[in-house]
Amino acid sequence: MHGLLRSVWDEPRPSGAPRRVWRDWLLVVVLLPAALLEGLLRPELRWPAVAVTVAVGLLPTLLWRRTRPLLMVTIAFGTCGVVPLLTGRDTLDLTVLSYVLLLAYALLRWGSGREIAVGSAVIVGKLGLGAAIGEHDLADLVAGFVVLFAVMALGAAIRYRAGSRQRELDQVKLLERERLARDLHDTVAHHVSAIAVRAQAGLAVAAARPEAATEALRVIEAEASRALAEMRGIVRVLRDGDPPELVPAPRVVDLDRLADDSRDEPPVEVEVVGDAGRLTPAVSSAVYRLAQESVTNARRHARRPTRIQVRVVVDDTTVRLRVADDGEPATVRPGRPTGYGLAGMAERAGLLGGTCEAGPGPEQGWIVTAVLPRAGAAV
Repeated sequence: MHGLLRSVWDEPRPSGAPRRVWRDWLLVVVLLPAALLEGLLRPELRWPAVAVTVAVGLLPTLLWRRTRPLLMVTIAFGTCGVVPLLTGRDTLDLTVLSYVLLLAYALLRWGSGREIAVGSAVIVGKLGLGAAIGEHDLADLVAGFVVLFAVMALGAAIRYRAGSRQRELDQVKLLERERLARDLHDTVAHHVSAIAVRAQAGLAVAAARPEAATEALRVIEAEASRALAEMRGIVRVLRDGDPPELVPAPRVVDLDRLADDSRDEPPVEVEVVGDAGRLTPAVSSAVYRLAQESVTNARRHARRPTRIQVRVVVDDTTVRLRVADDGEPATVRPGRPTGYGLAGMAERAGLLGGTCEAGPGPEQGWIVTAVLPRAGAAV
């Protein structure tokens, strides 16, 4: 119980409290003449001048009710409690003064835990003081308490709903940042592998063919430039407050890049069957990244492969990806325990409601297969 009370006491203010907007000024403009008219049209009021003065004087509290909820509640309810004590009961019997309910609502909606506790005590104290001086009978006191409780409960409910919505948005952002981090891993691994393969090929023929070494350096420079460009775009998104560049993510139709990048052995053969252009962006990008990671693993770990085959089949309900190399038989392919690797590929497919499996081929090489629903899964 103590822990619960402590957590409520330490509850911070909700973020994004709006300052004075045009609706606040409109409310004040409407209530001002309403208070004056009520004071003039109700001759039974004992102290009409005092009642109208208080009603008009407290109107500015509506303008700061979100940014200073405790102070406004203290001013309004404190005044409404002290004035009848000095002038007698029924002094502030103005209908227009019901706008103080907005202050009670704002206290629960925008106040911190400390402000809510202190402000609630002020409100209860005002009701208790009114009962002590006979300002209200028991029925009016209970009715007033019920109305105040309902208004404050509404503020608390809307506050909870907004906080729940914000937590959902934060969770979606975290998930998206995780995906971007995985994309960053895939991008770096792919381009660095291409750089390493080309550098090894250039070193192997540098003595006999110097022009081949020059060509290798050109390819390495191009790969490094592309890697840096993609990394900058992803890292910019991962940084707080920096908007992403409006560059589309790679998709199935971009799989030819993998073949274009295979200037060295082993070459990559890409085949796409079906209408891949109408896939959802999430599924299409996932297929590309899964293929890219599989090609990168094959280049890095396959034993003397002569080719890598990438085949994508799109039908009415599913997308099937198969990446296979013809390297020497291997029961275990080296993994990367500190990276995403195959586990990250399976996770990416699972997020979209699909599966991804990898293992040795029946005769040789290594095969990666992924099956994704055509429309993806709701996250």
